[in-house]
Amino acid sequence: MPHEDMNEKQVASYLHMDLREILKLASRGKIPCWKVAGVFRFRKSDVEHWVESQMSQMPKDRLDGIEKGVSTHHGIDETAMLVSLLIPAGGLAAPLEARTRGSVLRELVDLADRAGLVYSRSDLLDEVFKREEMCSTALAPGVAMPHPRHPLPYDIAASFVVAGLTHTGIPFGAADGSLTQLFFLICCKDDRTHLHVLARLARMLHDRGAIDELLDAQSPDELGRLLLRMEQTVIRT
Repeated sequence: MPHEDMNEKQVASYLHMDLREILKLASRGKIPCWKVAGVFRFRKSDVEHWVESQMSQMPKDRLDGIEKGVSTHHGIDETAMLVSLLIPAGGLAAPLEARTRGSVLRELVDLADRAGLVYSRSDLLDEVFKREEMCSTALAPGVAMPHPRHPLPYDIAASFVVAGLTHTGIPFGAADGSLTQLFFLICCKDDRTHLHVLARLARMLHDRGAIDELLDAQSPDELGRLLLRMEQTVIRT
């Protein structure tokens, strides 16, 4: 449940982190939490948003640990394919015909809509725009992962990932001011899938060489083959 409250040990287990590190982050105000009778408490959804904001700065072993912890918490097989299975037929665009942040989001939602996965295009688009207004989802150099703030159990037919690669970089709010060219729209029906997908994608895109390969894709088929190969590599390591 997204509004589930957790204690220090549960957060440490969920993120596959040392309890001492969680306590240090909490005591320094580096992770969202509050105290009740001298004990730190955490809201699960706040922890997940904190992880999202930190992903681009995390080392690979930390990302590996987070995916392992999240998978164990929700009873998901961490060695199973995930991202590739969530991409529908027609869910990749290379090139994506968009030149602004707004047109990128509209084109990505249209990919999912044409695949028959969206019940209300306008409602989904509104949710994705609201999330971007809170904080940009440009999480890595050249890459953004837009998504609604919360899972959408009633607005989409099934969890999905669609992706698009633009001709040139677009200002998308990256912290370092860099342009963004590759976009993954992630929409999940439940919270157990959302952070798992983010962590898996972050692992796949951790190496700059992997991102460069994807940016050079000349067609949707090539983009799909590269993503499949990268995910297979990640789950074998």
